[in-house]
Amino acid sequence: MGTFTEEITLANARDIGNARDGLILDTKIRAVTLDAVPDTGAWTLIINEETRQKLGLAILETVKSSLADGSTTQYGLTEPVEIRWKDRRTSQEAVVIPNASDILLGALPLEGMDLYVDPVNQRLAGVHGDQRVHLVK
Repeated sequence: MGTFTEEITLANARDIGNARDGLILDTKIRAVTLDAVPDTGAWTLIINEETRQKLGLAILETVKSSLADGSTTQYGLTEPVEIRWKDRRTSQEAVVIPNASDILLGALPLEGMDLYVDPVNQRLAGVHGDQRVHLVK
């Protein structure tokens, strides 16, 4: 199984709320569309510093994170980001790895959009088909 990317849109969730409240115009919502690697080994959304700056995301705290190579380092955790893939969306904090070459779409945002990684066809797919299902337990 190899890696693959999916096109996603990231938007500043605070800007979305401000636009909804009439404080800014919808055209002022900071958002970027980019390719991300679905990665079930990552727990959240991983972005680089360039993406954080484009979205205008504040760092809320520093968190200890373990990388795939086993090293542990402190990274910034941002305020919520709205993540969109096709007709699905979820909001999630992002870990900022300053020089990350790939944006990683981790397990929590995948689950939030009711998606799974289809390794055979190298694509994302809906756990419950084409319609997103919100699970309440």
